[in-house]
Amino acid sequence: MKKIFLGLALVLGVGILLGYGIGWFFQQGQDEVAQMPEFIEEALPPREVTLYFSEPEGRYLIRETAVISDCEDDRDCVRTLLEQLIAGPQGDNVRVLPETTLIRGVELENDLVRIDFSRHLVDHHPGGSLTEMLTIHSMINSLSESFPYLRQMQILVEGDMRQTLKGHVRIDYPVYADYALTQPSVDTAEPEGRDGYLEIERIIEEATRGSN
Repeated sequence: MKKIFLGLALVLGVGILLGYGIGWFFQQGQDEVAQMPEFIEEALPPREVTLYFSEPEGRYLIRETAVISDCEDDRDCVRTLLEQLIAGPQGDNVRVLPETTLIRGVELENDLVRIDFSRHLVDHHPGGSLTEMLTIHSMINSLSESFPYLRQMQILVEGDMRQTLKGHVRIDYPVYADYALTQPSVDTAEPEGRDGYLEIERIIEEATRGSN
């Protein structure tokens, strides 16, 4: 009988020790999990960019300020900026890119940005020398002002280089920012002529001279 009690006590003691050991093991695992640092992904701050749209009468470009979500990759930021240009202005100004236009790709190479558009940019563009100039310079001016290191822009349509956008302004070579078509300064007298059109016509003539 005594041996039976000793056996039961021994089994009970082993069970208690085993239970304690198992509990200690799992408690250690929980402590390790609890002590693991939590990595919180911080949201990138918004980024202020400049967008150029046409004034309601389609004579020159007007500057607007917009905010986009910042991006780790400038290509994504460039794409977002262009999508906002396509979407149009907030106020009474007018978009100068067809709203059906899609961006097929963006490449950055030093100070050059190469943008591949869908054919809607050409097919749905109203055409005309001044309108083509406004379209081109709304893009490059917006990009150069928002990303100062970008000085040149090459336009592709469905992956191909075109001589002109819609028969007037040449785009078969990179174009640079040009603020001559932006809103006239209130401190600067307009050139003689029809509300500054003589100056605009001179700019268009210089830009289209090589395509005729």
